[in-house]
This record gives sequence, structure tokens and C-alpha cells, in this order.
Amino acid sequence: MRLTSPYIMAKRNLIVLVLANALLGAQMPMMFTIAGLAGQSLAVNVCFATLPITMIVLASMLSAYPLSMLMQRYSRRVGFWTGAVAGMLGGLISAYALYVGSFAIFLIGSFFSGTYMSAQGFYRFAATDGTTPEFRPKAISYVMSGGLVAAVLGTELVKVTSDLTVIPFIGSYVAIALLNMCGASLFWFLKSPPVDRSPAMHHTARSRIMILKDPKISAAIACAMVTYGAMNLVMTSTPLAIVGCGYSANNAADVVRFHVLAMYLPSFFTGHLIARFGVEKIIACGLTFLGLASLVALNGTTLPHFFITLILLGVGWNFGFIGATTALVDAHGPHESGRVQGMNDLFVFGGVTVASFASGGLMNCAGGTPQSGWAAVNYAVAPLLLIAAISLFGLIKRRHSQHF
Repeated sequence: MRLTSPYIMAKRNLIVLVLANALLGAQMPMMFTIAGLAGQSLAVNVCFATLPITMIVLASMLSAYPLSMLMQRYSRRVGFWTGAVAGMLGGLISAYALYVGSFAIFLIGSFFSGTYMSAQGFYRFAATDGTTPEFRPKAISYVMSGGLVAAVLGTELVKVTSDLTVIPFIGSYVAIALLNMCGASLFWFLKSPPVDRSPAMHHTARSRIMILKDPKISAAIACAMVTYGAMNLVMTSTPLAIVGCGYSANNAADVVRFHVLAMYLPSFFTGHLIARFGVEKIIACGLTFLGLASLVALNGTTLPHFFITLILLGVGWNFGFIGATTALVDAHGPHESGRVQGMNDLFVFGGVTVASFASGGLMNCAGGTPQSGWAAVNYAVAPLLLIAAISLFGLIKRRHSQHF
């Protein structure tokens, strides 16, 4: 019984985390669909339209390390409850901001929502607690697959709730608050491995500098940063580009839905591909798909172009991000999980913060037309991919040399 109990706990946790990603995760496609449009209606300067999304990812960056250490010290459950409470407050504050027409209050609500986003990022790490190294990429993939339900649920909720009130999107943010209230109950069923607080565990953990000097960890962080940052750079501007090119908000919601489906549908087999071909090859495939997405975007602004671009973007994110997460988890021990995972998400969401802020400026203030702004956004992806490619090549070369 003692031999099977960790496996039973891990399997139970996996089910809880998949459901949490499906239900609570629905708020992310909702916010990324409407936050820029709502911000555009409140901001005095349209160049700041995507600032609410920037606040979301900024909060994700700032709360990543504290949340990770909170989970290390107490439990995953406490950290996830903290995120759900923050998500509920973010939805309510944002709804109130739209009601009174305050951009400043809307930014505060977005900041609270970002704390939830950070907590959700740790679902993928929690899925690996107590599992074998061979099963880790599959566990991460299965948790990410919950985003399929989130994609459909989130975009449908936008369509149903965005015009429920005279002021657009108030109903959507109330729905986000309700999702957090209901979804938080799932974490009652989450069981964490016993927290080891022995002094020996603290003495064996590497310093932050030593961790960053580890080429496996630094390459994994770089690839995760670029994968998430490039995806966010393009996705943040997509609703603005679609509406700016003469299409409707519902068209934008449909494109975002297919994008999120493409982000999570490959999760059913990404873990198997990593186990078969190796994590470096899957990350390389992800970077290639991200590059192809920008090439398609630069060749036109019809709805099919938007759909294909965002689908390729989603698949590229899935391969690159799951691959980078797997590489990171394999590069450290359980006693370092709080420090390493917190640092990883600090850097990842730091990059996403810069990308989302740059996205709004490029989209609205580069060239003067939605088409030229959309092109500027996609040109900006190229240097990011180059950084990741160099990091990945260095890791592959180092690993290859160690075999000889």
C-alpha cells in the first residue's frame, strides 16, 4: 500500500489539476479577448489600450516567486487558493471600473487577475509532484489539455456575457469572478507531498546565481521566455488587429478560440513526442511554428490569415513551452522546486510583461494603420526567436559533446 499511495496521489492530483485548468483557466481566453478592447474604450490614449494585459502579466511576474515559495513552505493548495481569491477580486474590481469608467481602477483589477494567472502557471509543475521522470512530460501535457475546455468555455462566455449590460464587458468580468468562486472548491481534493522542512534540505539548495549558471536551467528559462513572450506579443494585438481591419468582436473571439484550442489540443501527444524524440527537438519544432505564424501574418490580413497565424502560434507555444517546462523540471531536485520554478516564472512573465506592453505600442502607434501595426508586431518576433535558437543550440551542442 505504501508503494502505491504516491502513485494514487499523483493520479488524483492530475485529475484535479486538469479540471481546474478547464474551469478556472477559462478566464484567461476571456481576459485576453476583452481586456484590450475594454482598455481601448477607457484609455485616453489608444497606445495604452493593451496596458491592462500588461498589468496582468506584470502581476504574474511579481507574484510568481512569492507564490512558489508559499507553495514550497505550506502546500500547492494554499497557493492555488490565493490565486483564485485574487482572480475573483480582479473580476469584481474590473467590472466596477467599467461601470464607473475608470481606466486606473481597471488596471488595478487587471493586476489582481495577474496573480491568478501566475498561480495557474504552477498547475503544470504541481502535476509532476510525486511522479517518475518518465511520466513528467505526459503529466504536464495532460494538465495543459484542460485548456481545450477552457478555450471553448471562455470564448463562449465572452459571446454570452459581453453585451448583457449597457456597458460592454461588465457581465464578462462578473462571470470571471464567479468562475474563481466555483473553481476554488476543486483544490479541497488536491493532496501535496509532505513538506520537508529539515535543515539539510535548506543547506543542499543551490544559490540563485548557481542555479542560473546551470546551462540546462538557463536554456530552459530562455526558451520558455521567448516561447511565451512571442506568443503573447502576437496574441495581445490580435483582437485589436481584427477589429481594426473591419471585422467584429465575435470574429476576434472565434480566432482566439481556435488559437487557444491550438495551444492545448497538442497536449494529448506532446508528452509522448518528447519521450520519443527528445525535449530539444520538440522545442525546436515549437520555435519553427512560431516563425511560420509570423510569416503568414505578414502575408495578409484576411480572416483566414488571422486564423492560420493564431493556430500556428498556438501549436508553437505548446511544443516550446511544454518542452521548456519539461527541461526545467528535469534539471533540479524537489528541494529546489520553489526557488527554481519561482525564478523561472519570474523571468518568463517578466518577458511576457515587456512583450504585452510592446504589443500595444507596436499595434497602435507603428505606421498609423492597423495593417502596418500588425506587421510591426510580427516583425518583432524574429529577434526573440533568434535568442531562443542560440540558447537551444548551445544546450544541444553541450549535451552532444558530453557523449564523446
